[in-house]
Amino acid sequence: MDRRDFLKASATALAAIGLPAISPLTHAAELVKVGAAQAFDYAWLKGKARTLAAAPYEAPAQITQPELKALTFDTFQALRFKPEHGLWAGENRGLEVRFFHPGYIFPTPVHMYEVVDGEARQLAYDPDMFEYKGTGVNGRRLPKDLGFAGFKLINHTDPTRDIAAFLGASYFRAVGGEMQFGLSARGLAIDTGMPKPEEFPVFTAFWFERPPTNSEHMTVYALLESPSVAGAYRFIIEPGSTMVMDVDAAIYPRTGVERLGVAPLTSMYQTGENDKRMANDWRPEIHDSDGLAMWTGSGEWIWRPLANPENLRFNAYGDENPRGFGLMQRDRNFDHYQDDGVFYERRPSLWVEPKAAWGKGSVQLVEIPTVDETFDNIVAFWHPEQPVEAGQELLFGYKLYWGTQMPADTRKAKVVATRTGIGGVVGQPRTYFSWRFAIDFAGGQFPMLGGDIKPELELSTSAGKVELTSVRPLHAINGYRAMFDLVPPEGDNTPINLRLFLKADGHALSETWIYQYSPPNNR
Repeated sequence: MDRRDFLKASATALAAIGLPAISPLTHAAELVKVGAAQAFDYAWLKGKARTLAAAPYEAPAQITQPELKALTFDTFQALRFKPEHGLWAGENRGLEVRFFHPGYIFPTPVHMYEVVDGEARQLAYDPDMFEYKGTGVNGRRLPKDLGFAGFKLINHTDPTRDIAAFLGASYFRAVGGEMQFGLSARGLAIDTGMPKPEEFPVFTAFWFERPPTNSEHMTVYALLESPSVAGAYRFIIEPGSTMVMDVDAAIYPRTGVERLGVAPLTSMYQTGENDKRMANDWRPEIHDSDGLAMWTGSGEWIWRPLANPENLRFNAYGDENPRGFGLMQRDRNFDHYQDDGVFYERRPSLWVEPKAAWGKGSVQLVEIPTVDETFDNIVAFWHPEQPVEAGQELLFGYKLYWGTQMPADTRKAKVVATRTGIGGVVGQPRTYFSWRFAIDFAGGQFPMLGGDIKPELELSTSAGKVELTSVRPLHAINGYRAMFDLVPPEGDNTPINLRLFLKADGHALSETWIYQYSPPNNR
């Protein structure tokens, strides 16, 4: 199974797995714990990861039961966890944990532990936790040490819908106040977008620290393993209109890693206002995210619209001590999507905020061609400049913000739309090829501009010729529209990098718009 097949199945499975309503008379079932209690804290987990990294890699065991391997999307969806068996169900602890069954495309059993007063006990799998009707699986014939595939978190505000889920490799997703899943995050990315197989680290164990009664947050620990690295993670998860995950990661390489991806984000972009290559659907736009936002160490705000390229594209944006980056879903207008089933306008944005200086490196963006909205084809992550070598300890702390309102915001005008199409002057013969760009800006200091202040266009291009430039008021959005035509070099299909912002009186009025345009072959 290649990367996109994995993402398609895992994302679709998470989105479709529903939960039955819980009766007020339902009583929580006591979870069975196995093994002796063991002292546990984050320092112990880091030591465990360091020890693993010093030893040869041993791949985690996989399920062997044919009936679990034979599960399809539909039968895996029917294999439901019984809510009364959830960890902390009925204990008024604010959140509770429910588990996913191994099988289908999730063959790696994951060990689960509860931590109480600094001691951890493993949580035992029990077939009575699950409904097997319609799955073709006889739970009574499964081994008692089968384990789980992952878990979901339930908030006390809604017992029927999960607010976060960790399932498959090191993937996890969460929601904000819209209660709508969308893009994913990962623990770590290794060799993404390179001309060799990508490596997928796996969370092989989780520890859940029992929260106090009526808590508003919880702490989850995770052990990550792969042929190249071992790692220890701590997630402090706080639900809300914007969910916040405070993450600490300690990574211990077994070998050198050519392309390490820290705080990786994974999303989908099929078609939108700026890229209609796959606009063969009745819906005008189809995407979980529409742009990569970056707040550089120097304080510049950058907006890079996403695309569904004809060929795989890789871009690296160098920086030092970035203040943040994320994959955003800025367009919140239902009319632009017209999808009343999956509601793309409700999909959360995801912002990464480093808690300390990360040094030199780059925000890297991988865009993979896709013909289907069930394929996640966008990946963004931080790549440190320093080489990754065996025996190191790499420490990264950051916060993840899931929702529509992000913690940091520019005071400058934002890009609210990017549109492209054939260039030239309407009504006049086109004697050569050109491509039109229309970029809309709104917000910032625009309402404060005096009548004699006229925003100007600051535009640069890596190749080709720019013509027909203009900046004019766009009263429909209380902003401005910048327009220009790009004439690519004749006979050259090399991607062209564009950079643009609005200014007045020597000051930038807007964030910086950057774009990579690939001239067509048949122009």
